[in-house]
Amino acid sequence: MPTITSPKTPLQMFYHWESTTPHQVFLRQPHNLQWTEYTWSQVGDAVRRTASFMRSLELPAGSRIALWSSNSKDWPIVDLAIMLAGHISVPLYPGQDIASARYILEHSESALIFLGGFDQWEKADQAIPDSIPRVAMLGCKVPCQYALDDILEAFPPYTESPLPQPDDTFTIIYTSGTTGNPKGVEHAHITPGYTCPEMLAATKSEIGNTRFFSFLPMAHAAERIIVEMSSIYCNGQISFNEGLATFAEELRSVQPHLFFSVPRLWIKFKEGVDAKVPPAAQANLSAEMKAGIVRNLGLAEARTIITGAAPCPRDVQNWFIDLGVVLRDGYGMTENFIHGCIWTHNDQPKAGCVGRPIGPGVELKISDAGEVLFRSKGLMKGYYKEPGKTAEAIIDGWYHTGDSGRIDEDGCLWITGRISEVFKTSKGKFVRPTDLESHFGRCPLLSQYCVLGHGLDQPAALVSLSEPGQKLERAALQEELGRVLDEINAELPAWERMPQIFVTTDEWGIANGLLTPTMKLRRKQIEERYRPWIESGLGQGKVIFE
Repeated sequence: MPTITSPKTPLQMFYHWESTTPHQVFLRQPHNLQWTEYTWSQVGDAVRRTASFMRSLELPAGSRIALWSSNSKDWPIVDLAIMLAGHISVPLYPGQDIASARYILEHSESALIFLGGFDQWEKADQAIPDSIPRVAMLGCKVPCQYALDDILEAFPPYTESPLPQPDDTFTIIYTSGTTGNPKGVEHAHITPGYTCPEMLAATKSEIGNTRFFSFLPMAHAAERIIVEMSSIYCNGQISFNEGLATFAEELRSVQPHLFFSVPRLWIKFKEGVDAKVPPAAQANLSAEMKAGIVRNLGLAEARTIITGAAPCPRDVQNWFIDLGVVLRDGYGMTENFIHGCIWTHNDQPKAGCVGRPIGPGVELKISDAGEVLFRSKGLMKGYYKEPGKTAEAIIDGWYHTGDSGRIDEDGCLWITGRISEVFKTSKGKFVRPTDLESHFGRCPLLSQYCVLGHGLDQPAALVSLSEPGQKLERAALQEELGRVLDEINAELPAWERMPQIFVTTDEWGIANGLLTPTMKLRRKQIEERYRPWIESGLGQGKVIFE
């Protein structure tokens, strides 16, 4: 296991690998399923030339530099260059909506923005103030004053290797937020020096011998730590994904040692296998056939597979276990740079539980009000320009997550929901929607689900259909969903039972404002959209179709 005796900053680790392993491959970029590899020496040259360009602009030290792009080899190059030039990165999600993107750029007072490829790139023109100069990265379709390729040709490498002050801010990550404006989370240069060594030990990552596959946006704090930063700390190798059309083949080609994704992907994997091998026949598969399925998924050489950002249905986790694949829940947030809980490679996970503190550097407790609290050196410096909200979030060194949970007899953490999401029915009963939603994960006909009920007599289930559900005849679908609802209600106390299930034809996503960029439900927006329909359909049948 990697051991770092004293915490190092990402720049220190970059200098180390650049000088000691210059010919080792760090980044791999695909194009039409052909890979181009970049060694530490090549990456270092690009980082230093990009830093030289930024220094030529004579921006004040600590200027905020925005980075708005899908993942590519340019992302970590620019991120490291921003650090080397003495500035602060402000990453934006590829799916960021116009209003929040403009808010982030204006609130952070970004002085420069690097733009890469992402869907709906036209919105960048509307979101970016004219006063901010633009630099085009790989895949950029937005008009820009500068191009990274030209910069790498025109500017000499910056030859110095400055050491930042450990407690200086190196990034401001804006939380996606289910309500209100995003909050800018400030992290210090030294923070990854505490989080990454414990992450590497927990995930059985080996120095100089760990392949990563980058799929989720690097603007996501989890992808930033688990993939980008961890690879910098262990001299790993990151392979990128060019797009959804080539994702499956690229993952199969890479066969990563460590892979992190969200439940939606694991559900899609299961649905894909179920479509080819009927679930009833899967129980009779030989070990060799199961191994073939795992290799075809691209997970045959994975030492650690992490699922996070949302609860993963237990039936999906158990399905993977039957294949010999363990999905290890992780739990953390932007505010503690994912320095939270995980099932380590030594643990036998319990489905539905997010594991133990990732290492000795993390303290965990439950408050008298049932709230999950963390204390560690991975905690943020605070919310940028918002000392009042910082004081509300961190009290006596403990970060208040806003999640409710419990710690079992083995010291393992179970998340039971968001304290703010509990609603009260018209009968005065309090209901935690996430508890009810967890039951719907057992139904392969459903893709997304949200339980509503504030002010109603009983909670109501709102769902969207998976691909198998969309293919089923209406009558058969109505019968099966009614049966599933009865089965779930039989396990619930009377005040939590859902008399009806409402089936929408919409898919909730980032683009229509119903999911956050980290794929969490925007409950307020979902309720605003569907509440009139639900109220009009109350008492009109067990399964209501839009």
